[in-house]
Amino acid sequence: MTQRARVSRRTLLKRAAGALAVPYFVPAWALGRGGWLPPSERITVGFIGIGNMGGGHFDGFLEDKQLQVLAACDVRRDVRERRKEQADKKYAADRQAGDYKGCAAYNNFEDLLARDDIDAVLIAVPDHWHAIIACAAARAGKDIYCEKPLTLTIKEAWDLVDTVRRYGRVFQTGSQQRSDREFRLACELVRSGRIGKLQTVTVNIGEPSQEAYLPEQPVPEGFDWDRWLGPAPWQPYNAERCSGNYGGGWRKIRDYSGGMTTDWGAHHYDIAQWGMGMDGSGPVEIIPPNGKDVEHMTFKYANGVIMQRAQANGVLFSGTEGDIEVNRGYFQAEPKSIAEEPLGPNDVHLYKSPGHRQDWINCIRSRKRPICDVAIGASSVTVCHLSNIAYWLGRPIKWDPEKREIIGDSEASRWMDRPKRAPWRL
Repeated sequence: MTQRARVSRRTLLKRAAGALAVPYFVPAWALGRGGWLPPSERITVGFIGIGNMGGGHFDGFLEDKQLQVLAACDVRRDVRERRKEQADKKYAADRQAGDYKGCAAYNNFEDLLARDDIDAVLIAVPDHWHAIIACAAARAGKDIYCEKPLTLTIKEAWDLVDTVRRYGRVFQTGSQQRSDREFRLACELVRSGRIGKLQTVTVNIGEPSQEAYLPEQPVPEGFDWDRWLGPAPWQPYNAERCSGNYGGGWRKIRDYSGGMTTDWGAHHYDIAQWGMGMDGSGPVEIIPPNGKDVEHMTFKYANGVIMQRAQANGVLFSGTEGDIEVNRGYFQAEPKSIAEEPLGPNDVHLYKSPGHRQDWINCIRSRKRPICDVAIGASSVTVCHLSNIAYWLGRPIKWDPEKREIIGDSEASRWMDRPKRAPWRL
């Protein structure tokens, strides 16, 4: 934390204290009592995108006494103003004195990032905006929690890794399953050889995104439609195009997302790669279903492991001596004895997260890399995008995970990035 940030935050809290109705009363929050950290130790946060996921995070962050939310940014005026009011009322109630006016509302993320008194940002916008906003946040010196999938394209993912490293930021990708005990245990057991030699991994996720042609509708008052589109191709407004409805809306449209392949793939492919020990690497061949001899999307790894997108309860690891199937709140080993004996000192022990948000907070303070660092998010989303490229083209593609290149297919290689509408760029 820079001295400049400390000074700005103290100034902010003086202003907040000046807004209290009883100036001689020093509330517990200002002294670090009642579970509150003292002002100089709180991490100040701004939110960019406060829809479904962003709204859930916003509620949780307001309850966290290690943090203070200073800004809410959204292209929908009613959403950002409502969240600003929510934060101000919450903090006023917590302080049990007077009023509080410490949360600002912004339409443009650049205005939020320009503030020196904000330490970190949470980004929960549609996928086509992730890379641009996250790179800008890193350049502005903010630590970052960015919702998954990390980016819209493969090139964006690795450009973002380079930017985060260059500016020395702490970055947590929102693939929070790595912070859950069941998933960690499954991957530890697989990597410790409890199921013998790993042969196949089955991952259950949804379909890729597709093109969408929707009729024009009037733009709602207070909605900055042009900025919502941002780097994506211009299209007339339609409520379905920008809907946050899970499994539909913008997630199904190729201009903004990779569909459920990237949405759930950023969870389950992420766990599959963790269990295989393939962070930073990936498959060497991706084969889409063809209605003949290939029934499922198939990934071949250089070590002989085959991963398929097919029916499973989350992620199913199958080896020569057993299986482990894992999902949220679910863990099944067959035979059961695979998981009955505790892991020993010579077994694989993976990063044990205290919780995805807390892990990020801890790493902001320690300057260590969190459990789902930007490079892990990039590695996992690369698998998702390779799947979509093979699916859209309807043919196998070969991938060099070391050079991060599609081999011998210029048409497929063009899908590694997308043109961006001016003036937006990384």
